[in-house]
Formats: sequence, structure tokens, C-alpha cells
Amino acid sequence: MPNNRNSKLSMQLNQRINAFVSLGKFLGEIDPEASGETENKFESVLRKAEAENGWFTQENIKFALNSWSEALSEANLQQWVSNYKVEETEPKTVAIIMAGNIPLVGFHDFLSVLITGNKVLAKLSSNDKTLLPFLAEYLISVEPEFKNYIEFTEGKLENFDAVIATGSNNTSRYFEYYFEKYPNIIRKNRNSVAVLNGKETEEDLKMLADDIFRYFGLGCRNISKLYIPENYDFEPFFKAMFSWKEIIHNHKYINNYDYNKAVYLMDSFPLLDNEFMLLKEDAGFSSPISVVFYEKYSSLDNLKKELETQSENIQCIVSTAGLPNEIPFGKAQTPAFWDYADGIDTVDFLLKLQ
Repeated sequence: MPNNRNSKLSMQLNQRINAFVSLGKFLGEIDPEASGETENKFESVLRKAEAENGWFTQENIKFALNSWSEALSEANLQQWVSNYKVEETEPKTVAIIMAGNIPLVGFHDFLSVLITGNKVLAKLSSNDKTLLPFLAEYLISVEPEFKNYIEFTEGKLENFDAVIATGSNNTSRYFEYYFEKYPNIIRKNRNSVAVLNGKETEEDLKMLADDIFRYFGLGCRNISKLYIPENYDFEPFFKAMFSWKEIIHNHKYINNYDYNKAVYLMDSFPLLDNEFMLLKEDAGFSSPISVVFYEKYSSLDNLKKELETQSENIQCIVSTAGLPNEIPFGKAQTPAFWDYADGIDTVDFLLKLQ
């Protein structure tokens, strides 16, 4: 998409909000089972995205799209931007280097740049290069001025004012070196944890299963580690996990499960196994696909202190134990607009560019 970077700012905040509200309604109303031109194109986009990335199942893509559909309400957007002073000034061009671990993982950055009146120069991950251009095309159809604000590039990033980049701990070092002269947000590896106290209801644990297995556990907001009290009874936990037992029928997932189980058994690591997930006692945070680490704690007060010291490794904490900044079970994959990745206020960063 061409980007006229010399165009004058012409869209007002309410126009931008209305365009995203329209996008949310579009995602909520479109029926891939219907046979119209739009529905056929939508179904083609879903199939292409799945073909490009085997982890992007139809179910997970539709879950991501539906989550954004529900989030993009006028009330949510107005509540979000009301916390800031968004002035209509000359836009800056913000380069966004997007990850591709889960469908539309870079959409919040895309939204944040545009809603603040700035321009997007996006470098998509090869693992997720179909969905966002489709949504951008719709935005332009309802608000043509966005054509001057959105550009996707596969080449070298040039002519930008600031950078938002998401990657691994290794790539972040490259990003920090390469973009050190620009205002930037550089995100690294993070994982999410759940703190259990043994008093969780069956419904709590079933919602925890969603937090663990959605997107095959590939997101930074997926639960990759459990903190459990001494003498924790795993029977209710495993019973609740069976709501996701069908995940083992995905060939990519079962390959990881079989491989990780074989490796751990060869090294004589003790495991808890329910035939589609593995629990391993481990002090780490980043567990492999199909594996959840767990660690025992003696007191919540001590655990609170440990979690504070590990804050740079933790994206979110799911619990009902009364911990600071905890979120409810089942909400890990549906953050609010103001639940910023790595705790960095993206909108505040963008507004300060102006």
C-alpha cells in the first residue's frame, strides 16, 4: 500500500475511532459460512493464513478475530483514549516490526499508532503476513484517508521516526543496536504464570485450561508455569485440563508432545503426564510446547517477593490469591487496550513523539 508521508493530517480522532468501531462490527457480523463476495474473500484469507502457518488453525484465527471484534467497541475505545491528551499534530511514521507467534499479535501496536494520529510502517512476520493487510484494506474502505497512513514493507525499513519491535531475547539485542538512535520500544521474551492455592473451583481451572492451551501455548500471555502450594492435589487440575484433550489431534502439537516426553524420559526427569500435556517441576519460565513448568511455594508473602524480582520475565499473573496486578482465570488472551505488553504504555510513548 502506498504511503504519502508528506500528506497533511486530515483525520480527527473521532474519525479514527469510528473506523475501528466499524472494523469491529465487520468482524462480528461476517459469516464465513455465507456465500457472498465478502464472505468468500474472508474465507480465502483464513485458508491462506492457515496454509502459511500450521499453528494458525481456523479455530485460533477466528478466536483472535472475534476477540478484536468484541474489543473494538466505541465504549472501549473512548474509555482508552480518554486517559490521554491526543492532539491533532503532524503525524510521525512509526516502524513496527511484528512477531508472528499468534494471529494478529501486532494488531495492538498497529491500532495504537493509528489511533494517536501517526503513520504505520509495518514489517510483518513471515508467519503472519495475511491477516493484518486484510483488516487494513477494510479500514481504508471505510476511511480512505488511512491509505496515507498505512504501509507494509518486506524490504529495509527507511524513512521513519520511531520503532516498536517485538522479538526474542536474541533479536532484541540486534534491535537495540540497530535502532538505538530512534525513540523505541523493544520487547523481549516474556511468559505468563498462574498462582494456585488449592481453593480454585472447577470452573476456575477450566478457564485456566483456556489460558494454557489457546494458541497452543505460543503467546506471551499463555500460562507456561504454575506456582502451587506444598502438597497440592493435582487431580482437580488434570480433570479440568481434559476440556482441551482434543488438542492432541493437531499433528504439530502431538509431535512436540512426543518429542518433549521422550527427551525428558531419556534424561530421567520426573513428569506428570495426562497423555496430552506434561507437567515438569522447573524453576524456568519458558516451557516448551505441550509442557507446563511448576514450582512449589511455602508462603504467598515469599512468592510475592519472588514474583517482584522476576517481573521482567513475566507478562501477566493469573490467580485469585490476591496478588498485585493479578487477572482472573480465562482472561489471559483477552487483554484490555490498557493492558500493555511488558507494562510499557505504548500510547504514552507515541504521544511523546509529537
